Amino acid sequence: MEYEYPSYTRNSEEGPRIVVIGGGTGLSVLLRGLKKNSGLHISAIVTVADDGGGSGMLRKDLGMLPPGDVRNCILALADEEDIMEQLLQYRFGNGRLKGQNMGNLFIAALTDIYGDFELAVEKLHDILRIKGKVVPVTSEDVTLCARLKNGKIIRGESKIPKAVSKMESPIEEVFLEPSCVQPLNSAVEAIMNADMIVLGPGSLYSSIIPNLLVGGISDAIRSAGGMKVIVCNVMTQAGETDDYTVVDYVDAIEKYLGSGVAEYILINDHICQPEELNAYICRGTRQMCAGSGEREILAQRGITVIESNLIDISDGMVRHDAHRIANILLTMIHGA
Repeated sequence: MEYEYPSYTRNSEEGPRIVVIGGGTGLSVLLRGLKKNSGLHISAIVTVADDGGGSGMLRKDLGMLPPGDVRNCILALADEEDIMEQLLQYRFGNGRLKGQNMGNLFIAALTDIYGDFELAVEKLHDILRIKGKVVPVTSEDVTLCARLKNGKIIRGESKIPKAVSKMESPIEEVFLEPSCVQPLNSAVEAIMNADMIVLGPGSLYSSIIPNLLVGGISDAIRSAGGMKVIVCNVMTQAGETDDYTVVDYVDAIEKYLGSGVAEYILINDHICQPEELNAYICRGTRQMCAGSGEREILAQRGITVIESNLIDISDGMVRHDAHRIANILLTMIHGA
């Protein structure tokens, strides 16, 4: 399908417009950092390929799109996050609802009331008075599939990392079934009107790339006038990016986005102490920092490397520091 993309215009009176594309915990963490900055117009484009946990149960039982990633992003942008998070992140511990999330059920109820997942998400925006907009990348029911290096095809987002680890065969490529999936118009419009488009952070093959597989999204990013930024993960991920270098990470995105599109990449340069990584070492994961020669390789591709301490360590978990990343992105966007 051919798309007619609107021309990009920056509206300085409205303030900068930033689009973040991904899913999972990484995206919601970044949104919490960005929302602290007044005058910033935020749109989050979120994958709907999740088929695990409570989202997968609702998807199977009710035939609706998985609400988990959308819920987390909406909560991250909510005005009264502390109060609403306790309610909408509550997980039932007993009975027939054991393991199910209250927020997922809330979205399921809204979807049933209004008969449309996109409209249900819009109504939740109003209820929580969120600072920004969360947009499912598509309204179509999709299954994420992976072809492994050994030729095996794995269907289902939650099954892919397990199969990779069990077979010890990395991902060759990922694709959607059905293959001809159309994006929501609001997702394309947000990309085309953005001053900055950010890919990540988040799981590479299950949160970021699935958005690029939806028809028209990669085309929109390539055609958009806003600056394009990749936020590299701070750790490799078992079953997805085992042994990946930073260049491997970029290669994977460019395979679906196209080369010569990304203009900047944010990379963590803080080396953690061994004791801070004990939980990760046991899982076979490690830090992702720019290795010898990688900066030159990326520079030759026209990608500006921005390195800084992007790590926040709490409760034994190594995560992106949302506020540091947000400050870097805002400095970039205001200096453009």
